[in-house]
Amino acid sequence: MKLLHALLDLLYPPKCPFCDRILERGEEGLCARCQRALPWTQPGGGAAQGCDACLAPLYYQSGVRDGVHRYKFGGGASHAKLFGQLMAQCLADRWDGPVDLITWAPLHPERRRRRGYDQAELLARRVGELAGVPVAPALEKIRATGAQSHLQDERERRANVEGAYRPLPQADLAGKRVVLVDDVLTTGATMAQCAACLRSAGAETVVGLTLARAGQHLDSASHPE
Repeated sequence: MKLLHALLDLLYPPKCPFCDRILERGEEGLCARCQRALPWTQPGGGAAQGCDACLAPLYYQSGVRDGVHRYKFGGGASHAKLFGQLMAQCLADRWDGPVDLITWAPLHPERRRRRGYDQAELLARRVGELAGVPVAPALEKIRATGAQSHLQDERERRANVEGAYRPLPQADLAGKRVVLVDDVLTTGATMAQCAACLRSAGAETVVGLTLARAGQHLDSASHPE
């Protein structure tokens, strides 16, 4: 098995998901430069209506934006391993309440079919694996929507996802403390809609968890543009 991994690394050398550079010997997951320079968040900040908290390890800018685009649109599903690890660490560091279930904001089935995977689901399953918390679907997207990333106005984003989600009939959420996973938090429109659905199905607590959130890194000169 070690020989197979060594051969695969030789043929397809692992790259940093944020800057796309080949990792040097001793670097694991992300390169040393990005480890130092990425726009890491501080506790507090992002929010979405209906959530008890919204957590994210990174700001959605520069190399983080590039990494998310490669993950979602460039076939970079393998990046979920590192991204989910960063999110799980953020959850452990910044949320001290109990968690009963980890779920995600799902793609519409047609978009999932085209993409080949649901990026939020992969992140949720990785977070659950590391946190030791059950992971299960709790929502479904019942209306195809345009990409939120193409909409700049907050009102347009909220209208775009209005009524697009509903709880799964089989989801047992009564009294549950739930972590709701997505990739990016911008205006919070998607997170708010999904949180409202979870609440309507009986969830007691909803904590939003994303890889990145919109906002300004205080030391913006320290990360690569």
